Amino acid sequence: MFREPETWVAVAFVLFVALLIYLKVPAKIAAMLDDRSARIGKELAEAKKLREEAQALLDEYRKKRAQAEKDAQAIVALARKEAEAYAHETRSKLAETLERRIRQAEQKISQAEQQAVKDVRMVATDVAIAAASELLETATEGTKGAKLIEESIAAVKSRLN
Repeated sequence: MFREPETWVAVAFVLFVALLIYLKVPAKIAAMLDDRSARIGKELAEAKKLREEAQALLDEYRKKRAQAEKDAQAIVALARKEAEAYAHETRSKLAETLERRIRQAEQKISQAEQQAVKDVRMVATDVAIAAASELLETATEGTKGAKLIEESIAAVKSRLN
């Protein structure tokens, strides 16, 4: 039996395993594996914690984005409302300005018409007086005629004005 190489291989293997057990290699390997397992567990816990924080942060940013969109829509609606009010006010002011200018133009036209009528009356009066003066001068001569002419001129002036 001692001449067989398998026996010596078996003896060497048993001695090797005994040496490993004596030096507490399996315990050290188990401790290393436990440490590695603990580190992996810590890393997994930390990764889970980071994932939860990232998810919470993502949810918070989504809420902020939704709120920002609502605020933007409210601002746009308010701006539209203000623009419509401004446009309405501008149209009203423009209409008032046009009305006022039309009234002013009508007043100027009316005043011009009145002035023209007055000027025509004055010219007509002057022409009538001149014509009457010439006719009366030729028709009546002397002091009685002069007095009659002056009274007629005064009467015509008072009636025409």
